[in-house]
Order: sequence, then C-alpha cells, then structure tokens
Amino acid sequence: MSHLKALKLANAEPARPSSDPVERARETVIAALSEQKAMAEAKISGTEYIAVHIVTRKDAAGNRVRVEAKKRLRPGWFTDKTGKTFFALRYAGKAIEFAKDKNAVEIGEFGALPAVLDTLREATHAGELDQQLLAAMNARKATRRKAS
Repeated sequence: MSHLKALKLANAEPARPSSDPVERARETVIAALSEQKAMAEAKISGTEYIAVHIVTRKDAAGNRVRVEAKKRLRPGWFTDKTGKTFFALRYAGKAIEFAKDKNAVEIGEFGALPAVLDTLREATHAGELDQQLLAAMNARKATRRKAS
C-alpha cells in the first residue's frame, strides 16, 4: 500500500500578505492596540508586561544570530491634572483624530481601558478609522519626501 494514499492531498497556495496599504495599516494598528491592552491588563493586575521581538545580533564569535530582545513600548494612555485617564492612538508618528479636534478617548477610571481598547480594535477592523490612517500615512510620506 502506498503511503501517499493515506494522506489527503490538495492543490493549495499560501496566503500572501495584503498589498493594500490601508489593510496593512489596519493590521498594524490592531496589533498595536493588542499590545496596549496587554500592557494595561498587566498594570491593572500589578505585573510587568515585557514585549519581545526577534533581532539579529552578533555573538562572541562574530556570527550573526537571531535573538529575542525587549521591545520598547510606550503607553498610549495618560492622565490629566484632574486625574482622568485618556487614550491617544498614534500611527505613522501622528496622533489619530477620531473626530474633528478630538485626538483622545476619555476613559475615566483606568480599569475601563481594556474594554475601550477592544472597542477601538473592533472599529479599526470594521474600517471606521481608514480615512484617518490614510491621512496619517500621506502626511508621513510628504514629510519623508521633503527630507530626501
């Protein structure tokens, strides 16, 4: 009996990353919001959140090796002088305006932040922030072209 007959064979291709810049921006923002939520939940529970990513470094012998390194993350939340907590979403080096002259979401009590971050992730996934992300990308491109 052939071993291949025991397997389920198919004609398949791997999924390619999206070439749509707005879709890539959405994925980036959703990933950032997930990290912000993990940071907030760790702060609420009193633990430390350490994000890592893979980087290439040289070892003692001079060989290039891939190792995990601590990722530097900045919290997107802040408090004002009255003690209210706010969350500002940044993309392409710019704070995203959710509405005209509104660049932050008022959280109130810090414990409500993870739920607000979930709502922002759902809104991003639904495409509600596409215009703002596209505007931030275009502004970033314009400043990069001037510098070159």
